[in-house]
Order: sequence, then structure tokens, then C-alpha cells
Amino acid sequence: MRIDPRAGFATAALLLVLDQASKFGITDGLGLTDLSDVVEITPFFNLRFVGNHGVSLGLLHADTDLMRWALVALTAAIAAGVAVWITREPRRADQIALGAILGGAVGNIVDRIRLGYVVDFLDLHFGDWRPFLVFNVADAAITLGVLVLLVRALLISDKAADPTENSHA
Repeated sequence: MRIDPRAGFATAALLLVLDQASKFGITDGLGLTDLSDVVEITPFFNLRFVGNHGVSLGLLHADTDLMRWALVALTAAIAAGVAVWITREPRRADQIALGAILGGAVGNIVDRIRLGYVVDFLDLHFGDWRPFLVFNVADAAITLGVLVLLVRALLISDKAADPTENSHA
């Protein structure tokens, strides 16, 4: 069976464009460039600029140029692994989930290279309770991609879902 990875790479490209366009719209379009800059959209959702110097959940905070470039290298290595996985993944749904992860990773890599930090701006909250840190389109794409892969791995039987599987009755 020939694997066609175009769906995964198209998803990655689309999410990269959406991520970078949304960040440009926040910083250049709306002028949100400082921690005090907040636009209330609803009582539970704001646009709030945060320059994230770490990775998920603020871990691995990059205080120096060496740490910044180490995070770029680590994220690029992971992205390269995901790109290879896309080329070997026969299931289109998994390719698309991997494409979401790849597009999100590259979006955050672009920020870190260009700015030295990742632009986060989506602030979901309920009063003072914030179930998530401020995040961006790339973060959401990575999270959703990982969740889809986990759900599919844990709950969907490959034999039932794979029409190319030969049965020997």
C-alpha cells in the first residue's frame, strides 16, 4: 500500500499559516505587545499578550540565548520526527493529527527564532480561575493532535478500521 502524506503536510501548512496570522493580528493588528494589554471578548475569554520564554506550562524557561537555541533545537528535532512519522503513517486521520502537531510546533519555532519567545494570547478563564495558561493557535493544534492520537490509539481497533487488512477466514 502506498502512503500519501499530503493530508498531514497540508494540515501542518494550514495551521502554521493560521498560527502566524493570528499572532500577527494580535501584536500588529490589535497592538497587544505588553502584559498589561488585555481585550475582553466575553466574561470568560480575553485576548491577553504573553511572551512565553518557556515551553508547555512554562517549563524549561529559556533565560539565556543558549537555552533559547536549545529549545529551538529540541523542538525542531521533535518536529522532524513528527514529519517522518507523517510519511510513514497509513491512516489519514492520524496523518491529520500529526499535521496539527507539526504545524503547531513549527509555528512556535518560528516565534522563538524570530522573537526569542512564543506569542501567547488566548486567555480562557472563569472568574479568577484559569484552567489553562494563556495559549495560542499552535498550542491548541498540538494539544488537539495529541488528544486525537491518544483517543485513536486507546479506543479504536486498527483491524476494524483498516480496510487493507486481509482476513484469513
